[in-house]
Amino acid sequence: MPHHPILYQINVSLGGVPKRSVPTAWVSCNGLVGDAQRNHVLHGGPDRAVCVFSLELIQALQSEGHEITPGATGENLTIAGLQWNALRPGCHLHIGETVHLELTAYCDPCRKNARWFRNGDYRRISQQVHPGWSRLYARVLREGYVHQGDCVRLFMPGSDSHVIC
Repeated sequence: MPHHPILYQINVSLGGVPKRSVPTAWVSCNGLVGDAQRNHVLHGGPDRAVCVFSLELIQALQSEGHEITPGATGENLTIAGLQWNALRPGCHLHIGETVHLELTAYCDPCRKNARWFRNGDYRRISQQVHPGWSRLYARVLREGYVHQGDCVRLFMPGSDSHVIC
């Protein structure tokens, strides 16, 4: 785990999974430029503009025998070094120099992710089934560029100070 939380990987695709890694991206209120979703009913929109997930959870899932990799489940930002089970809707993430996200909801896993999981058990990353193991959606409060390796700061609801986990 890094000494401070960092943006480990940035992931985009023109629709579907896995998303591919890019070194930098512009984060707009509609999501990452160069990223798209095929199903606009279930994905995207201002409250689901960005999807985030934990590198440490991906590594733990790999150790359980799942063939998951960063970007495989459709997250846009893979973050290393955060105590993931402390995150919840309402938390804010500041990434790099300018990007400011507010976590809005846990992401329900999609059956299209079944191929990354032993026995097709894509619900392994369901907040309802395995609390603390879910991806999260975020709205963009401040647009800007993100770069792999950027510092990530977590702000808890009702707190003016950031928490380094």
